[in-house]
This record gives sequence, structure tokens and C-alpha cells, in this order.
Amino acid sequence: MGLVRLPSLIANLRSFSKLNSLRCRKYESDVPKGHLAVYVGQFQKRRFVIPISYLDQPLFQDLLRHSEEELGYDHPMGGLTISCHEDAFVELTARLHCS
Repeated sequence: MGLVRLPSLIANLRSFSKLNSLRCRKYESDVPKGHLAVYVGQFQKRRFVIPISYLDQPLFQDLLRHSEEELGYDHPMGGLTISCHEDAFVELTARLHCS
């Protein structure tokens, strides 16, 4: 109950990414290959484009688990939604970029 298997979570996100790119042709040109568009924020969502390699990072996986518990992954704009403060997301991605 409530246990999420990490390999299946990553596989689902990768499948979501592929389906999302087919569904949202409008954004295809501004999301480079090997990247993923995510919407971040608690109330007003801001769009970020991140490397798919972040999906393998434990810090990012923790953030995804927390967001899934809070509101799932679907966003009306067709991207992955992460419910956290933008500042916290930017700080986390900066740490991932440096590692």
C-alpha cells in the first residue's frame, strides 16, 4: 500500500515523456532531445525544460514522489507538474547540474 517502485516510476515517466511529445506538437520545437518540460509551482505554474537525466537522481526522485502524492503528474498543458516553490526547484536543479 502506498509503496511506489522506483524503476516502474522512472519507466512511467519516460513513457509519459514520449506520449507527451506526440500530444503536444506545439512545444516540440522548444524542448530539445533528451529534455523534458515540467510545470513547477504551488498555485501559478511556471514551465521549465530539464534534462531527462535528472529522473535518475535521488533528490529529483524524492521531489517527484512528493508531487505525485500531492496532486499526481497530469497538467492541463500536457506536461509533468511538480508542486513545490519555484525557488526550491531552481536550487535543486542547480545542485543536480553541478553534480
